[in-house]
Amino acid sequence: MIFTGPRPRLPVPDTPFTSYVFRQAERYAELPAAVDHSGARSYTYGQMISAVRGMAAALRARDLGKGDVVAILAPNVPEYPIVFHAVAAVGGTVVVLNPLDTVDELTTLLDEAGARLLVTSPSAVAKAHTLMARTKVTEIVVLGEADGATPFSALVGHAPPLAPDAGPDIEPAADVVALLHSSGTTGHPKGVMLTHRNMIANVLQTSEVAPLERGEKVLAVPPFHHAFGLIMVMNATLLQGATLVTMERFEPEAYLKAIQDHRITRLYVVPTIAVLLARSPLVDRYDLSSLRSIVSGGAALDPEIARVCRERLGCAIGQGYGLTEALVSFMQHDGGVSAGSVGHNSPNVECKVVDAVTGEELGPGRRGEVLVRGPHVMKGYLRAPEATGQVLEPDGFLRTGDLGYMDENGELFVVDRIKELIKYKGQQVSPVELEAVLMTHPKVVDAAVIGVPDDEASEIPKAFVVVTEPTPPKEITAFVAARVAPYKKIRRVEFVDRIPRTPVGKIERRALKENS
Repeated sequence: MIFTGPRPRLPVPDTPFTSYVFRQAERYAELPAAVDHSGARSYTYGQMISAVRGMAAALRARDLGKGDVVAILAPNVPEYPIVFHAVAAVGGTVVVLNPLDTVDELTTLLDEAGARLLVTSPSAVAKAHTLMARTKVTEIVVLGEADGATPFSALVGHAPPLAPDAGPDIEPAADVVALLHSSGTTGHPKGVMLTHRNMIANVLQTSEVAPLERGEKVLAVPPFHHAFGLIMVMNATLLQGATLVTMERFEPEAYLKAIQDHRITRLYVVPTIAVLLARSPLVDRYDLSSLRSIVSGGAALDPEIARVCRERLGCAIGQGYGLTEALVSFMQHDGGVSAGSVGHNSPNVECKVVDAVTGEELGPGRRGEVLVRGPHVMKGYLRAPEATGQVLEPDGFLRTGDLGYMDENGELFVVDRIKELIKYKGQQVSPVELEAVLMTHPKVVDAAVIGVPDDEASEIPKAFVVVTEPTPPKEITAFVAARVAPYKKIRRVEFVDRIPRTPVGKIERRALKENS
């Protein structure tokens, strides 16, 4: 059974991605497009378009064009979209990299992508030189000034602008514009290839399910090297004529001050930031009355945290569901949906739920693996046809690896990752369900649950818990036991200072298992 959402299908334009994102930007050229939260640097839409064309010309002068790869190794800064779209405009592919990755990890990713040019921040130039010596990178561009690197200003300020008709012959459905990487929590990160058409479909869906008014201000904290930050935050914001207020790193007081000082209207958050907004006493020190809406992504948002945020801040809050391979597949608007669901299908998205073993298609209320299909689904994994074949079905459906079900109203409920379910005496136990229960304990500020080996039960649930004050382990286990079936009880508790998470809030269970 194939489920479709209530929203009508939308035509996906057959055009290069940069042309689509900035198709109306010259009409509001004087509006701010991107601003550093400190006020140090800013670009209007007119200035951004000019800088994109100037850098595109500089890339062409270096014989970089269709099919060539440029890497960005930088935090969220106002110049990030300029670099991205300059490469896209000449038909190149942008590989976006995490500045926190090690030299060894980055070397592997750069070699796989075949990047020729690396754009980075001043603080990472030394790392960039090490990478250049170990990869095919021939030039480093720095977003500022640093010895041994080409200044970004030299590319955008001294090259003649690229004429609008001087670009390559881009095939939107075939040509890869962005190369991201899966989280790697279950193995080596895989390069996710997104075409111009994939990216257009994603930002089009975002603008429909989480619309912004022209001139709104978005605090851009989710990292641009991740699909959530690159698509929903950076590019969907620019598409709609709103302003990106960038932050290089998250720090609670600086974050709240930026909301106050810039009169931010939209936040994109991960659940850990939602917990801060719901519970931290710091929130009361700042004027957050400008906020109109919050969109949570990256991991499941606890319904109780959402409720507290809504009441405390007086703004709408919802959450989206997707993955690097197919972002914005579902979106929950504030109100009108069931607590705990991720909402209805985004436009153009089809979904089915199948038995993970037999492949049988399941109807409403029955749990199985969630599959999605639509123009937003990736082209495939880079240089990995076997891995691509394991997740992309011949009919175009993508296997998400998530366990969930659709209800009678067409809302999706994501229960857990199939590979992360705990096998306790033949029963399947969901870590996400237990984490949600733990988070309702008044002393718990963060929690994670994994399965650890046990001779008798195969696996038992173990909780890692961050608390506000010393707490007996028995208090935690008894609290959970009173709220779940006997086979789901927490059997071990370890108190920790922090839960390891990816930049978008997903728990790094592999790290917890390695240290257990």
